[in-house]
Amino acid sequence: MNDTNHYRRLERLYHQANVQQLFHGSSIRVTQSGAEISLPVDPAFFHGAGAVHGAVYFKLLDDAAYLAVASVVRDVFIVTSSFQLNLLRPITGGTLKAVGTLRSRSRQLFVAESTLYNERGKEVAFGTGQFLKTEQPLDRLEGYMDPF
Repeated sequence: MNDTNHYRRLERLYHQANVQQLFHGSSIRVTQSGAEISLPVDPAFFHGAGAVHGAVYFKLLDDAAYLAVASVVRDVFIVTSSFQLNLLRPITGGTLKAVGTLRSRSRQLFVAESTLYNERGKEVAFGTGQFLKTEQPLDRLEGYMDPF
């Protein structure tokens, strides 16, 4: 399988996850050692003070970093083992964009970072995560295995 097919399969796997039903309208693009995710802000994401809850920041940052790592792992599913999140400013509307980049890799451990931007391109949060390989083959996951 070529790189492009692997990236499209990861994108499909991402969109088919049950949790994505809560984050409708997202778009994603996976590239070599990178990923970008965009999500329109929905008032359903707001905490009591009328801004996006930190859980949404985390999801976008973790997913972008995760997919940056997944872009280079073709055999098995990976998982987040730790993630450091830094919130810089509140978000009350617009479209969010998370950009993830693979920073380092060894045989089993991968480190990736991601940055979250508001619709004006201003940084609103950033994070760094560690990711590990599992023993679950990618080609056994329903959302990944279907050919294009």
